[in-house]
Amino acid sequence: MVKNYNFHIYIMGGINRVIYIGITNDLERRVFEHKNEIIRGFTKKYKCKKLLYFEHYTEVEQAIAREKQLKNWHRDWKLNLIKIQNPNFIDLSIDWFRKDAETSSA
Repeated sequence: MVKNYNFHIYIMGGINRVIYIGITNDLERRVFEHKNEIIRGFTKKYKCKKLLYFEHYTEVEQAIAREKQLKNWHRDWKLNLIKIQNPNFIDLSIDWFRKDAETSSA
């Protein structure tokens, strides 16, 4: 029997319009790691700190397939995908961590 979990594919934006596509089983934790440059690599080098897009999956195989599909897309296709749900390219996680900081200082 296959267990279902929560998986997300996501797109982070960085300096000079760089985008990064990834997969995770904990979107909030992973975005926190990108924003705080906890893990060395591409996203740290190019300051990919804005969550621009994400999709939810319950089966890891589907999430992996979608991640591979998006990574093979032309850049313009990826940007158009983001524009459909996030036309202003705002950071979708902007309030996720601010609330924690506000409540811990009270």
